[in-house]
Amino acid sequence: MYQIPEKAQQLGADIQRDELKYHQKRVAVTKTFTFDAAHHLHAYEGKCKNMHGHTYEVVLTMSGYTNDIGMVIDFGELKQLYQAAIANRLDHRYLNEALPPMNTTAENIVVWMWETMALEIEKSGPATNGLRLEEVTLYETPTSSATIKREWMMDHA
Repeated sequence: MYQIPEKAQQLGADIQRDELKYHQKRVAVTKTFTFDAAHHLHAYEGKCKNMHGHTYEVVLTMSGYTNDIGMVIDFGELKQLYQAAIANRLDHRYLNEALPPMNTTAENIVVWMWETMALEIEKSGPATNGLRLEEVTLYETPTSSATIKREWMMDHA
């Protein structure tokens, strides 16, 4: 049975600041975002050769070591990085114009997202806790996605 605590834990009384960082391990954090955009594919003989739209879902995974209060990155800060790098450039856009010259396949877009997020992370300043991009997955539909992972990028860096 659940018991309601008598009082909320107080920093400095019930837990000390030096206890907030519990470990020294690398931890991955993941946040999911959506954006809406239109595109069409070139040199393709299927339905996607015609202009159409999707509500894309982007799953970003970053890793790092926790700071002195036990966080790798604040989820709000991760959202700001995503907004600046991806959403502001792609949301409610025609991807064939918004992206560099490429066929706007999920496979191409997810690599562009990786490169763009990596630059945004670099731009945001030195990562004192080893913050780095680990994985990006782009869902074009709820059942169709493309993924890029750090270890795959290292093979062809």
